Amino acid sequence: MPCLDAAGSCRFGLTDEQYERIEHLLPEVEGRGCLCNDHREVINGIFWILRSGAPWRDMPKRYGNWKTVYDRFRRWASGGTLESIVRHLQGELDAEGRIDWSQFNVDSTIVQAARAAAGGPNDDKKGLAPDETKA
Repeated sequence: MPCLDAAGSCRFGLTDEQYERIEHLLPEVEGRGCLCNDHREVINGIFWILRSGAPWRDMPKRYGNWKTVYDRFRRWASGGTLESIVRHLQGELDAEGRIDWSQFNVDSTIVQAARAAAGGPNDDKKGLAPDETKA
């Protein structure tokens, strides 16, 4: 069964097959507390945020509480869960011959920073000459 959101599309959600490929890599739920949002719902919420660019608080309620999704995303990111998922999926694709490593690229986008970001003068320091009397 495909993943369908309230609008009837699969734009941000995982299909059953996709979720089965990573389910075993997700942390087990410990005996304490309840799992208010299942992992798949949380992942779909994370994808919605990442693809839409919206703030966490604007995440649709169908993915659960935004704070729960955000907290789990942060925990998985800092704990290495997301990295292990990426490495696992890359390994699968590489084993299937579906990754052409010769085409691996790095983005060279440049964002100009203010002069003050590199230690240059900002508005408070403009026009001030260095004190040459100090040695």
